[in-house]
Amino acid sequence: MTENNLVEKSSEILESYRRHTSGGESLNWEIDGRDWPNRESSRFINAGGLRWHVQQMGHGPKLLLIHGTGASTHSFRDFAPLLAAEFTVIAPDLPGHGFTEATSPQVLSLPGMATALKALIKEMGVCPCIVAGHSAGAAILARMAIDNVISPRWLVSLNGAILPLGGLSGIVFSPLARLFSMSPFGSRFFTWRAADKRVVERLLHGTGSNIDERGIELYTRLFRNPAHVAATLNMMANWDLHELMRDLPFLEATLAMIVGDNDKTIPPRDAERLSHMVHKTKISSLGGLGHLAHEENPQAVAHIISRLVRKP
Repeated sequence: MTENNLVEKSSEILESYRRHTSGGESLNWEIDGRDWPNRESSRFINAGGLRWHVQQMGHGPKLLLIHGTGASTHSFRDFAPLLAAEFTVIAPDLPGHGFTEATSPQVLSLPGMATALKALIKEMGVCPCIVAGHSAGAAILARMAIDNVISPRWLVSLNGAILPLGGLSGIVFSPLARLFSMSPFGSRFFTWRAADKRVVERLLHGTGSNIDERGIELYTRLFRNPAHVAATLNMMANWDLHELMRDLPFLEATLAMIVGDNDKTIPPRDAERLSHMVHKTKISSLGGLGHLAHEENPQAVAHIISRLVRKP
């Protein structure tokens, strides 16, 4: 299917959706967050013109933990407490995601996200010595490290989306995301489809991961919310990794890549490509795990991080 065919099909779907639904509000902490994972560790912080939802737990060296596109702190529900046995874990919802306030599409670009997070950690007075990001979260942290916003010893990439997508995905993905993000019905189309839990299950399974029912329910809750989905689509539409790729040789932190060898979202071979671009790298492979490896087997991923940072 060509890009034009996809755009035409998408327009047809949106027109169908107009006839089915309308409206939608942002997530409400007292309603949608009433049973949120690790709720007792949550607080809200005003920084950079946004009201952020941040979870903080544990004691020890500061570890900044950033989720990927379309996710939230819920994706670290079992992972963060394991890290908190050794670190002070700080995990925010990205702008427009989860319970962090929505913002303009420009802020949802890679430089925009990095700048927004800079304001947050400045407000919190945090200088993390270790940072870890899943998928697009790894790219945000790499941008911040290269720009000397943060100076971590370790940058842990959890199936990191650091290199531009290639092939048909790279050609079509952003144009389609822009189509949906520019339409007032784009996010509502996705929330309409997410009303069917099976659609969300298929989407998650397509990442190469099998996560538990609790995880599926939480993703479904997010994907049914137009504000969260709008931020996700705008982030995809505004995302460009080419400049970051050019700057990777200037990354001073050790890039520790934890790779699920069944990742269907980011090619596992990207880790090897990155090892030739970054001065200091380490690759740890996890057999049988997909893009959401830290949700499938949080113990294995936490153990790798603990082992890595103990090394001189």
